Amino acid sequence: MKAIKLFLLMAVIPWVAAAQPSQPQNVILIVGDGMGVAQVYSSVVAQGDGSAFLRFPITGFSRTYSYNKYTTDSGAGGTALMTGHKVENKHIAFGPHGEWYPSFLTRAKEEKGMKAGFVVTSSVLDATPASTYAHASYRKEFDTISMQMARCGFDVMIGGDLNHFLPVNRKDGKAPLDTLRQKGYTLLFDTADLGGVEKLPLCALLSNGDPKTEPARGDMLLRGVQTALRILPNTKGFVLMIEGSQIDWAGHNNDTAYLAAEMADFETVLHSVLDFAAKDGNTLVVVTADHETGGLSLLDGDIAKGTNTKMHFSTGSHSGVMVPVFAYGPGAELFSGIQQNTDIARKIMQLLGLEQ
Repeated sequence: MKAIKLFLLMAVIPWVAAAQPSQPQNVILIVGDGMGVAQVYSSVVAQGDGSAFLRFPITGFSRTYSYNKYTTDSGAGGTALMTGHKVENKHIAFGPHGEWYPSFLTRAKEEKGMKAGFVVTSSVLDATPASTYAHASYRKEFDTISMQMARCGFDVMIGGDLNHFLPVNRKDGKAPLDTLRQKGYTLLFDTADLGGVEKLPLCALLSNGDPKTEPARGDMLLRGVQTALRILPNTKGFVLMIEGSQIDWAGHNNDTAYLAAEMADFETVLHSVLDFAAKDGNTLVVVTADHETGGLSLLDGDIAKGTNTKMHFSTGSHSGVMVPVFAYGPGAELFSGIQQNTDIARKIMQLLGLEQ
């Protein structure tokens, strides 16, 4: 009997060890704002077998409802993905009773000494990027949020909206740009200058207001991501949030051409990130959305030609449907199945060894 028990124990030990997820050194969370299953499949049709989405071995779904609404906004949706907490719509990492919830990026930097940053195609003060570093009861408190960004200490911050960092455009007369200078940031205002950056910290505000739509803004997102992946790697690892912000705006506008351009830009960035992760071998990549926008359905198309010929939007706002999750690299297996949007952040924190 003892021999049988020993045999069973020895058989179980390797299985338990194998069941433990690998721990990544780096984590890259990529958010397609407003990107539902239909948006993804429209891109898969357009890109064919070359679609970056086909490179992910792990897929799942995320439940997106907020603390107080069936259909979330980007403030609550972004907060869930970054902090692991559901909050009320319009809130930024700010709980229903005034709690401040730190993002996994903030915690990784402060508790593990990792580098942290974000690259987006929106204002750096928009809801999703703001959820990584700020706390506000209303997502459009831009004077407050911009000063919090200037003081957050992230190593890379790339996006648009220089205007809110200048005192002439602010109600409080403060100058967050001066705060960034005092903290030693390299400040850039042109996408073309990203290639020459070799050191941290970096803050690139690449448009006065919101960045232009694709293709007018060019390869801003790709260059920003490539810059981040060049200067962030270090012995303690890094965490990076990337957002294809304007997928959401195309949905709000019910504009299929706009959506196709944004998804193509997003795919280019996915390929670049996956190439980095494949070469590095220690980087987890998770791709998801904060919510779906437009209630998009695909009614007809031509697979051989890579076209979506009949696309229908049911709303100019967000919908409450689940959104897809894709994962690649060490720990990716944790992200399969149907999960809460808050689980994304909590699983990342688990893999980074951050107590919850």
